[in-house]
Amino acid sequence: MILYGTNPIAWANDDDPSLGSFIPTQQILEEAAQIGFDGVENGHRWPQDDPEELRSFLGEYHLKFVSGWHSLNLRVNSIEQEKAIIQTQLDKLKHNGCAVAICCETSDSVQTLDVPANNKVVLSHEELKELGSKVEEIAQYCADQGITLVYHFHTGTVIETPAEIDAFMSGTGEATKMLFDAGHYYFGSNGQDPLLAMKKYAHKISHFHAKNVRDDVMRRVRDENLSFMDGVRAGVFTVPGDKEGAISFQPLLQVLKDADYTGWIVIEAEQDPAVHNPFEYQSLGLQTLKSIAAEVGLK
Repeated sequence: MILYGTNPIAWANDDDPSLGSFIPTQQILEEAAQIGFDGVENGHRWPQDDPEELRSFLGEYHLKFVSGWHSLNLRVNSIEQEKAIIQTQLDKLKHNGCAVAICCETSDSVQTLDVPANNKVVLSHEELKELGSKVEEIAQYCADQGITLVYHFHTGTVIETPAEIDAFMSGTGEATKMLFDAGHYYFGSNGQDPLLAMKKYAHKISHFHAKNVRDDVMRRVRDENLSFMDGVRAGVFTVPGDKEGAISFQPLLQVLKDADYTGWIVIEAEQDPAVHNPFEYQSLGLQTLKSIAAEVGLK
C-alpha cells in the first residue's frame, strides 16, 4: 500500500523559522488536507511532548503522523546513551502508528550553519563503516520495538556523497534501512542521476522523499561556496513536476514498483513560501506523483 505525505517545512521552515513565519499553523494543516495528502511528517509547529496531543491535533484534519527527524550523535555519545535519547521518539511513533524512525547522524553537520556546504566534515571509509555498525545497533533497538530505522543521508552531514553512502551502508546489517531522498542524493553527488543508486539500494529503501532540485541554484551554491541554508533560501529545492527541477521521477517510482515498495512517498521540498506558494507547489507535486504511480502501476 502506498500513502502520500508532505513535510510542513514547505510552509514553515524548521531550520530558518523566518521562512513561512507569516503562515498560520491552521492554514498548513487545512491546505495539506485539501490537497489530498494522507499524512504529514513532523514540524516545529506540531505538539512535541504529548504523543496523544499530536495524534488528536493532526486527526482534526484527518491527517496521519508519518514520522519525524531524529538527530543521532553517535560520534559523540555512546550507543547506550543514544538508545536512551531515542526512546522518547520511539514512544511518540508507536503511539501514532508510525512504521519508521527517520534518523541522521548530525555530529559535525554544517547543514544549519553559516558555513559553505562545500566545507562539510569528511570521514574516512573506515570511520563511516564504523558509524554504520553503530547505527545498526540503534536500528536493532528500534526493530525490537516494531519500528524500522530509516537512515537519511543529507547534504552538509558526514554522509552526503555516493561514496560516503556506500561506505556507511557497508557497515550496517539487516536492521538498518534507508530513507532515499532523491534531492539530497542529487545535491550531494553534484548532479548525478539518483536512478542507479536507487536500483542498487532498492531492497533497503523503506521511506522515500520526493525532493526535486533546481540545478542552476545547486551549481551556484557549490561554485560560490554558499551555505546549505543559503541554497534553501535561494530555492535549490522544489517539487516533482516543476519544469525547473532536474530530476525525473518516473524511473524512480518504477524502481519502487519493481521492488514491491510499500509505505510512504513524501514530498519534502523546502523553499521560501513567500516566493513559491506552498499550496500550488505541493498540489503540483502530489498530482505528478499520483499520475506517475498510476502509469507504472504503483498502487
